[in-house]
Amino acid sequence: MRAVVLRHNELEVRETADPVPGPGELLITPLSAAICASDVHYMDHPNSAERFVWDADRDTVMGHEFIGEVVGHGPGCSEEFPVGSRVTSMPILIRAGVEPLVIGHHPDAPGAFGELMIVSEIMSRPVPDGVPNDAVALVDAFAVGEFYVRCSGVGPGDLPLVIGAGAIGLSAVAALKARGVGPIVVADFSADRLAYAATFGADVLVNPADRNPYDVYRETFHANHIQTPQVIFECVGANGLLQQVVDSCEFMARVYAAGGWYDAGTIDCTAATHKGMTMQFGGGPLPQDWYGTLDAVADGRLDPLPSIGRTIGLDDVPDAIDQVRRSQGPPRVVVHPG
Repeated sequence: MRAVVLRHNELEVRETADPVPGPGELLITPLSAAICASDVHYMDHPNSAERFVWDADRDTVMGHEFIGEVVGHGPGCSEEFPVGSRVTSMPILIRAGVEPLVIGHHPDAPGAFGELMIVSEIMSRPVPDGVPNDAVALVDAFAVGEFYVRCSGVGPGDLPLVIGAGAIGLSAVAALKARGVGPIVVADFSADRLAYAATFGADVLVNPADRNPYDVYRETFHANHIQTPQVIFECVGANGLLQQVVDSCEFMARVYAAGGWYDAGTIDCTAATHKGMTMQFGGGPLPQDWYGTLDAVADGRLDPLPSIGRTIGLDDVPDAIDQVRRSQGPPRVVVHPG
């Protein structure tokens, strides 16, 4: 098959081996896939986690946000997903006797940036007619925001500050809006991304180059007579940003580090302790967030399509991933492998 292949830390578009479905696995052809910042993290921080594995001497096909059409079945599959069905799944491949593999982040679990891929039937869900392929391809990203907002327990009467209006920031805004939370304050250096945030329900937009977001938050806090502790969703992951949050947040703030990845830097734990902060890292989305977000997209309660700024084919994927590495481009880039 033709695919975007990671080999020796380089991406190239070429032929690679067709995946063969094993017991309980579906062979699908990807219809739409989305590029994610974790694709960059996977490339730039090899073997940094037990389930994120790449071997410089083996082909790896990335792409873990997807929808596909069933074209074949492995042994032991049921009749739930006939050939021609549209399906999607959490990006987890379940195989007997081995740890779950992250699809697109392991050479034995090829992802959606190719003409074929495999998914576990037990993890798959049918996609109803009429639901756009591109919307389903964005479920994984919007499930991340849903996870952090759900864990925060935030609700009407709280005032959230969302730092970053990239893919995860937009997903947090959407999840907050769905819960009737507001006003929602969003900070980003990009005017274009702030405009995306407004589309998803952000009320107060601030460019840190113009004004201190924490000053804007305090003004909004007092203007709306909010009485609850500050809730911050850090959705960038830039080095040093978490320490800025520690330095700038309110006493007893709750911080959800959705963007804090491998190069997020360190924090002064003593300063955080003196402020009585609560900080949560990672851990999701869980199945309830992922499949709940899929249901919201299928039911029309969530429309992630406005986050898409560009649609590309396989040949453009390496350059698009490099743009994500440089924090350039629109919040979401969708790939049509066909």
